[in-house]
Formats: sequence, structure tokens, C-alpha cells
Amino acid sequence: MFKRNRHGIQIKAPEQLEKMRAAGLVVGRTLDLLKRSVEPGMTPLDLDVIAEKAIRDAGAVPSFKGYQGFPATICASVNDEVVHGIPTDARKLQEGDIISIDCGAILDGWHGDSAVTVPVGEVDPKLTELMRVTEEAMWRGIAALTPGRHLSDIGYEVERYVKSQGRYGIPPEYGGHGIGTEMHMDPWIANHGRPGRGPLLEEGMCLAVEPMVNLGTERTRVLADDWTVVTIDGKCSAHFEHSVAVTHNGPWVLTALDGGEERLAQLQN
Repeated sequence: MFKRNRHGIQIKAPEQLEKMRAAGLVVGRTLDLLKRSVEPGMTPLDLDVIAEKAIRDAGAVPSFKGYQGFPATICASVNDEVVHGIPTDARKLQEGDIISIDCGAILDGWHGDSAVTVPVGEVDPKLTELMRVTEEAMWRGIAALTPGRHLSDIGYEVERYVKSQGRYGIPPEYGGHGIGTEMHMDPWIANHGRPGRGPLLEEGMCLAVEPMVNLGTERTRVLADDWTVVTIDGKCSAHFEHSVAVTHNGPWVLTALDGGEERLAQLQN
């Protein structure tokens, strides 16, 4: 039995959160391996092979592969690709590229989902700053996951930080989501908006917080493969994501190897 609140949002019991943490660690360790593996000359498909082996060796199953027809274990989005890039061997990563890697796994029926953007060798300082802003915006959103706050507070904190850092675009069509016995569940989480709106956050909720931030316009389009989202102006985009549980002690970052302790402590200081 899976408990849901009056808004239809799945509420996990403590023992179910432990299972979510186990799935989250599979994803976190896989992404850690992929970050260390990225180098010029690799193809996105090379990374996909590494990811699938790591997930299956951990006793889990890739949650993306076959999802609504998606053909791979990871989403690999290079430079102006915002999200949902299909990893292929059609091109090699080059020095100066950035690649966003989104990864999901199912363990014992529970899902973990996380994403990082990684530089390929030395990159333009503007791209380094884009990645920093996007990751920090994610952590600002995560810090809002405390009982009694509202769902819209997450997107508000994300947008407020991004706007404070310069002229960046936040694609309004894409955002975070609930996660648990399915990869994508209610509620949808915008990366923008006013605070104090929507359902109250409750202990046992698990939400994936995932800002996507563009170096230029917020406008995007989908390529002919019906998956890959790119920026309209051809400028680069970054993407970071963690799966997070709401607890009485605050956010528990299920896909971070340390549970998010270090970064959340920094925000409190």
C-alpha cells in the first residue's frame, strides 16, 4: 500500500525512504563514475555503456531505457542540447564542450533520478559560471524542501537565484517532479513562480528538483528525433538534478553520496 495525501502526492513511510535512498545511491555512484570518465575523444554512447554496466552491476535496472520508447540508459545533452539527448557514437566530445548527463535507476521497485553537467577538459569561463549558477540554483531549491513550506517555494528559490546572477534563460516547459514507485509522478515542479502557492510540503514526500538554465534565451525546440531539446539561439544549457526526501530534519538528498549534508550546511552559514 502506498499512502497519498489529498493532492494525490505519494507519501513514503520511513522504511520506504530507506529503499529510495538505496536506489538514489545507485544513481549517485553511477554519475560519480561518469563524471570521472568524461574526457575529449569519448562519445556519449561510450558513457551510456559505462552507465548501464554500473547500474546493472549494482543489482538495479536503468529506468530510462525503454521509457516511452527512449533507447538508452542515460540522457546525454551536449552544449546547446538542454535535456533528453540520445547518446550515440555519431560525434566525439571535444575540449571545451559541456555535457549534461541525466541518469535513473530502479532498485527493488523504487526510483532514483539525478543529473549533472560536466565540462569536457578546459571550457570557456562563461560555461563554468553557467554550470555553477545552475547547480547552486538547484541547491537553493532543495533547501526549500522543509515541512510546512509550499511547493511553489522550490521554483521561486531557483528562479530568484538565477535572476540574481545575470541574464540567463529558464525554459518554462521543463521542471522537476515527484518520484517514488514511478520515475515521474505528481506533482510537477516549475523552476519559476511566486512563493507560497500549491500544496504544503509534508514529511515523506520525495521530489526531483532539476533546474535547466540557458546561457541565452529561455526558448527551446525539440529535434526531429522527438526527444532532444535544444536552445533556439544555439547557446549552451546546463542541467542539474537530485531526488530529495522531505523529512522532519529537513531535506535528505537521496541521490547525493553524503545525503546533501555539505552543501546544505553551507547554505545555512
